[in-house]
Amino acid sequence: MPMTKSDNKALAPFKWVWKQLRTTAIQLVNSDYYPQGQKALVEAEDKIDIKRSLSFVFLHVGCIGLIWVGWSWTAVIAAVLLYVVRMFAITAFYHRYFSHKSFKTSRFMQFMMAVLGNSAMQRGPLWWAAVHRHHHIHSDHEEDKHSPVQHGFWWAHIGWLTSDRNFPTDYTRVRDLSKFKELMFLNRCDQAVPILYGIVLWLVGWGLQVWFPGLGVTGGQMFVWGFFVSTVFLLHGTLFINSLAHVFGKRRFQTDDDSRNSLLLALITLGEGWHNNHHRYSHSARQGFYWWEIDISYYTLKMMSWMGLIWDLKRVPYAVYAEAAGRGKAADAAEDEAIYTAGMRESA
Repeated sequence: MPMTKSDNKALAPFKWVWKQLRTTAIQLVNSDYYPQGQKALVEAEDKIDIKRSLSFVFLHVGCIGLIWVGWSWTAVIAAVLLYVVRMFAITAFYHRYFSHKSFKTSRFMQFMMAVLGNSAMQRGPLWWAAVHRHHHIHSDHEEDKHSPVQHGFWWAHIGWLTSDRNFPTDYTRVRDLSKFKELMFLNRCDQAVPILYGIVLWLVGWGLQVWFPGLGVTGGQMFVWGFFVSTVFLLHGTLFINSLAHVFGKRRFQTDDDSRNSLLLALITLGEGWHNNHHRYSHSARQGFYWWEIDISYYTLKMMSWMGLIWDLKRVPYAVYAEAAGRGKAADAAEDEAIYTAGMRESA
């Protein structure tokens, strides 16, 4: 018996729900899938998308699980360590390596750190790098996706992440990275690693509960503290660079944006808070240009270079140190060299 118009009208809500569920399911295994087409998505109006917001809501709601699983020193210490290790993967590799090519490494190390960074639920390395390269080209101008100067605090902090138009990866900005099939896989299947990460955490916690009961940790504790709590703090720590590091802090360099330096943000993000330094010379492997500017990510990268895991760390040019000293970009060469030498003592 053929369906009538009234039948189609009654089924319309169910068809819409099915279409949304189907799209979401496909995007879980292929984040490059857009039923409406990438061009239409990118050209759409910037607005919060409820479907895109669900993963962030889920991440925060998951922290409520603390009420049921409780806490143990083992779970808390694990959460802190996982915060630090994954923050390093984001700041040193997602940011300084993939986005700015601040040093070189092997293909294996590149992949391993991409996996670790992906576990922080900040999507794939190519998407992250493409967005960040776009940010540096348009920093604090209208085209900047997450400028607090242009769009306000909340949009710069997390609103832009919930907009469908910011979902596609602009592969034209990351052609140098797109040639690596394993990175393309991670970028397309950007939910796979976080899901596996959560499962592994629960299994580790369960194993410790069975074989080392004296530690007082359970699978549920390790999952809630190591996945939800640690990831939420890490996510907001990273996002504060977008929302606060262009508003609060001091400006050493007169860049064409409102980037600022902040010790507090540097401590939270292992060195990313020296944001005005970074926007003055973004290719440097270090963002704390002087010894008193704490940059834990750089210290770790330096140690990795001693072990041969990475190499060719890019330094801050002496002209930048000259500019910081108030001598300007056209400073006397001899003076520049002296300032450069002093600065390089901290880079060596």
